[in-house]
Amino acid sequence: MAVLKVKFTKTRRDKLAQILWVLNWVSVVSGIILFSLGLFLKIEIKKRNEVMAKGDINSVPNMLISVGVIACIINFLGGKICYDCSDPNKFSRWKLVMLPYIVCTFCFTFCILVGALMCYTMRNELEESLYLGLRNAIKFYKDTDIPGRCFLKKTVDLLQIGFQCCGNNGFRDWFEIQWVSPRYLNMASKEVLDRLKSNVDGKFLVDGVPFSCCNPSSPRPCIQYQLTNNSAHYNYDFLTEELNIWVKGCREALLDYYTAIMRSIGITALLIWWFELSVLIGVRYLQTAIRNVLLLGDLEGESDGWLLENSFVETAKYNINIIKNLGKANQISTVSGMNNPNIDVQSTNCGKTNVTTKSIPAAS
Repeated sequence: MAVLKVKFTKTRRDKLAQILWVLNWVSVVSGIILFSLGLFLKIEIKKRNEVMAKGDINSVPNMLISVGVIACIINFLGGKICYDCSDPNKFSRWKLVMLPYIVCTFCFTFCILVGALMCYTMRNELEESLYLGLRNAIKFYKDTDIPGRCFLKKTVDLLQIGFQCCGNNGFRDWFEIQWVSPRYLNMASKEVLDRLKSNVDGKFLVDGVPFSCCNPSSPRPCIQYQLTNNSAHYNYDFLTEELNIWVKGCREALLDYYTAIMRSIGITALLIWWFELSVLIGVRYLQTAIRNVLLLGDLEGESDGWLLENSFVETAKYNINIIKNLGKANQISTVSGMNNPNIDVQSTNCGKTNVTTKSIPAAS
């Protein structure tokens, strides 16, 4: 029994073909939107590529870009098919193409769904990439004279100013590394030498942060050094002085930023998926309705259209049997009496060997 069978008159078939022609062109625009969203996300990730570790974070934008390009191609072809389907005589040229086209479009719409879901599952990979990338960027913040690292100080400073953040997890991350370049340390100072000697690795560690961590909205001048020493500053308590420097870590700030972008892209991709799926269902109804009217032979009459010709269970069993028999196409059939595939088959003599040949009379 057919699933979701609908009866179509000639007028309804023509209207369905015209509507699907328009919707396929709208789908081309949706493909351009997917491509643009993927390109936008790829550019946004590349902007902060210096503070991200290498990983699979580009899989989502690459997926969206690929799906967007395929959407434009498939829906352009679908628009042409639906336009010709308004005339059953022109449908014959697409008769053998329609079913493979529907199957390919179904797989394509599934890819859109996968791309939308990937936008919501990308957070963990992105968080790990940001954690490792920011850790290395902060670690090499002081290496302003080393090629390949000299840009990191500017990158981190602009990042902390732009996203109003400080450190990787927080401002205390700067206490654990030497972020002041040795060229700016006065080695004749007793304080500097004492700090270098007090550290096992010989690093100059201070309870201070770079200027980019300062909050310009603070009512008092920014306190960058001796942040945990209340006695070093007048009327100061580092536990409650939240307006002095940014408290939020840059990993959290960037993660919130990218999560908001991916959430918006995911919602848009889901809406496009629903739209593409509805167009695909309409194309399926059009294909079955025109096919049936051609089988009936009355181009002006009514015909049935359906989503599936048989029930879901029967269709599943049929497809499973096809998959099972894929490898058996070239096997030799073992008919009774021919169990051995190597058995000799008697050849048929086309000529008659026992027929007496008439002699040709000799000329007298």
